[in-house]
Amino acid sequence: MKTALNYKIILFSIIALFAFPLLSISQKSKNNFDNDSKKLTSALQIIDLFYVDTVNNDKLISAAIINMLKELDPHSVYLTKYEQKESNEPLQGNFEGIGVQFGIFKDTIMVVSPTPGGPSEKLGIQPGDKIVKIEGEEATGSKINNNYVLKHLRGAKGTKVNISIKRRGKKNLIDFTITRDKIPLNSIIATFMASADIGYIKLNSFGATTIDEFDTAVSKLYKSGMKNLILDLRGNGGGYLNTAIDLADEFLGKDKLVVYTEGQSSPKQQSFATEKGDFEKGKLIVLIDEGSASASEIVSGAIQDWDRGLIMGRRSFGKGLVQRPFTLPDGSVVRLTTARYYTPSGRCIQKPYNEGTDKYFKDLTDRYKRGESFHPDSIHFPDSLKFYTSKKRLVYGGGGIMPDVFIPADTSKISDYYMDIQRKGLIYTYSLQIVDKSRDSLKAKYKDVASFIKYFTIDSVFLNKFIAFADKEIKNDNKTKASDTLKKNLNNSPKALTQKEIDSVAVKEKKKKFEGINLSKEYIINQLKANIGRNLFDINTYYIISSDIDDVYKKAIETFNDKTFKKYKIE
Repeated sequence: MKTALNYKIILFSIIALFAFPLLSISQKSKNNFDNDSKKLTSALQIIDLFYVDTVNNDKLISAAIINMLKELDPHSVYLTKYEQKESNEPLQGNFEGIGVQFGIFKDTIMVVSPTPGGPSEKLGIQPGDKIVKIEGEEATGSKINNNYVLKHLRGAKGTKVNISIKRRGKKNLIDFTITRDKIPLNSIIATFMASADIGYIKLNSFGATTIDEFDTAVSKLYKSGMKNLILDLRGNGGGYLNTAIDLADEFLGKDKLVVYTEGQSSPKQQSFATEKGDFEKGKLIVLIDEGSASASEIVSGAIQDWDRGLIMGRRSFGKGLVQRPFTLPDGSVVRLTTARYYTPSGRCIQKPYNEGTDKYFKDLTDRYKRGESFHPDSIHFPDSLKFYTSKKRLVYGGGGIMPDVFIPADTSKISDYYMDIQRKGLIYTYSLQIVDKSRDSLKAKYKDVASFIKYFTIDSVFLNKFIAFADKEIKNDNKTKASDTLKKNLNNSPKALTQKEIDSVAVKEKKKKFEGINLSKEYIINQLKANIGRNLFDINTYYIISSDIDDVYKKAIETFNDKTFKKYKIE
């Protein structure tokens, strides 16, 4: 059992970590920090000495820190040592493992594609291989999920893992001993020419390798004839602040302010563009939506304030708080909000959080209910938050970046049936199954991405086979739910349903399904082709094909050739 002295040591370690900023705050606000720390120490000591049951002190202290941070703002968080490592992994540009993109098909781990140059590819592991044993133990069945795969196949560089693979056409299992290595994680997930002179880059996060990836992507597009660029930041939740500054620098001229940060204990720091920049000339459109946050808002805010390009889509998330990590003695980390960031015109993009964390994260749902996803008139900014761009265009602060060109969400072809099959991953699963069965013949018929996009079609026979597959999967998935619902209805109803009533419900459900299929037919066909293309080639193929049903993307293509740039005085 820890003594009061132990608690004082722990608390002193935490206090010492923040000694400078806390001293500064206490001097300004004249709070008696010493008395407050004694109060916390006394509470912990009392619990330890007198609580009715044994107390897990580490768990209790962690809970105290978590709840203290909740009182501050929605983005100050506590992470264990493991959580910190896991959260940083996507931004560091690599992880350590065997190097495969995988899918889970019928409770089996299937290799979608080995990472080029990774340890699995070097050993000859192929797309379509099924990993059925790991370290001699069965790796199939209901226990298989993403966490299981990551736990068993990821590991430190240099460590080994033994796997057994079932390969189509081979009678016996094939055994491999794979030495784990560093595997690259790309933050740019799609790069292609949208037209003869328009390039497209889909950026998924702001990580350690983003700028190198961007430079490579732009160089590739220039060689293909690019003059104008679409930068897609939709769904990009952010990442490293310095990466956002460096990316904005790619578009802005020398000495232009990109962003500045400021907080009570963090003096104002300004960041300016340098003379370096791979795309300082040429028309630029940045795509954003409610999933674009933090670093995405820094880039789009700077581009908008300097009238460098058009911002298109829907209002961004509204995260303008800067977190700084502080490591605690046990390796856990407090990510503390230390400043707010501001766009060049002086806008703070952070949306209000004074009504609590739950309300804050429910904001996106509330936006949808207010109709903001469909009508820009539903969005209201106070006059006190008016700002102006370099060309004196009116913009607003206080809640995300409002696009120059608003594109409403199009749900006219999204049926309940389509949402159901997407939510269950049935399109992806069926596409994986098709490629697994016919990979060699498909590769022989479609030599490259261009021929696949041009000639691969999904006819009514193919579509009907998918619908039959989906019906079977949905039926199996809903068996238990239906049984429970029927029992509930029978228990709550004074009499059981008649056969006529049961048949009537079945007819209505069947009618609803076919109405949903007809409504979403274009989307279903597109996503089947896009996912088959991804499994046969790469994720770039998926985005090229998906662009056919992407209204924001298509509007961006049109805008390069109309008078919108002139209307907004964007050079």
